[in-house]
Amino acid sequence: MSEPSQERKLGLLQATAINMTDMVGIGPFITLPMVIGILNGPYFLYAWIAGAVLSMIDAMIWSELGAAFPLAGGSYNFLKETYKESKMGKLMSFLFVWQTMIQAPLVIASAAIGFAAYFSYMTPLSAIGTKLMSGGVVIAVILLLFRKIEDIGKISVILWVAVIGTIAWIIGGGLINGNFINPIVHINDGFEMNHAFVAALGFASVKSVYSYLGYYNVCHLGGEIINPSKNIPRSMFLSVAGIFFLYLCMNISIVSVIPWQQAKESEFVISLFMHQLAGPTAAHIITCLILLVAFASVFSATLGYSRIPYAAAKDGAFFKAFAKMHPTEHFPYVSLLALGGIAFVFSLLFKLSDVISAILAMRILVQFIGQAVGLLLLRRQKQNTFPYKMPFFPIPVYIGIAMWIAILVSTGYKMVLGGLLVISLGVVAYYIKNKLENKSLTNQ
Repeated sequence: MSEPSQERKLGLLQATAINMTDMVGIGPFITLPMVIGILNGPYFLYAWIAGAVLSMIDAMIWSELGAAFPLAGGSYNFLKETYKESKMGKLMSFLFVWQTMIQAPLVIASAAIGFAAYFSYMTPLSAIGTKLMSGGVVIAVILLLFRKIEDIGKISVILWVAVIGTIAWIIGGGLINGNFINPIVHINDGFEMNHAFVAALGFASVKSVYSYLGYYNVCHLGGEIINPSKNIPRSMFLSVAGIFFLYLCMNISIVSVIPWQQAKESEFVISLFMHQLAGPTAAHIITCLILLVAFASVFSATLGYSRIPYAAAKDGAFFKAFAKMHPTEHFPYVSLLALGGIAFVFSLLFKLSDVISAILAMRILVQFIGQAVGLLLLRRQKQNTFPYKMPFFPIPVYIGIAMWIAILVSTGYKMVLGGLLVISLGVVAYYIKNKLENKSLTNQ
């Protein structure tokens, strides 16, 4: 009896929905006051524009690689293929899976922790209650994902509608209030282009970029996408453009009702916004919708990340157990349970403020910069095998690398050192793994 394999069941709508639900999550609702506080002026909107620019440029890189290698695992396959000729492919792909086993649960846990934090607007929770709530969210998502991919695609569309509806309500509230244009007119009040602004923009962009992460989630599901050479790039560009429009309008809407000086101090800025517009009942309803959006993000992120260890194990580069598919539902259940279990533990141990910068610092060198450099190498070797080719190549790649370096520096030296430590331990683990495998072959 042959091993069950993945099936291509997700179309453009489902792929875009999965991306966008992963991108939104709890991110923009909790980082909005952080971004305003860092820039401390009406020009905080530039941080959201900068995040969109970087995301769109990076989506071009993901699109070239995703369309060329539409397999489960995303970056695992990209790094293996792009560094194949330099004999670093196995190391780079191993390092990506290594860091994924840490940073993916952190991403999942961050959304679950954010869920529990926003829940306390309606019902104050004790420290233990908050932990139980965030852990419960992870468990609920694992149970919901234990099913066929076509059913998950339908669930993703429903959650996507909830995401769009929630943000649309926030934007509509600002439009009805009548002051929507005011923040745009005054965006440059007090603005000075100097070193202080550039530094603050870098720090603020760490938070805004975190809220855009997920536009590439479709690449992790490459083996389950219909017509991947077209739908993978399209879903990413649609996701980034759509989310940028929604984020920008949402930010403008909020500060058109609540002055930015007040918004930067609010832990539940969306709830405060709706309370001021329509009263306490509306504030509780919007809070419930934000919780649904946060849950949708955990759902989408867990779905995508669970395919990475599976792809590596199937390729013989990770523990064999992770390659197991569910015998009837045809999804990598061991990988899903492992990442979910680690995320559950992280959701109990860490605070939200501790993980946002760590998530970026851990991923930038190996994944984002590593892929960009790898694409440059691969394009030199293979000129005509890419279903999608970015315009003005290689300029967008160089711009993307420079922007990622700036974001990495802005996470702070402690986070950078932490990311380098994880990479160093991964290199050691890689060579130990190879030595043990070679020894096993010798003894046979």
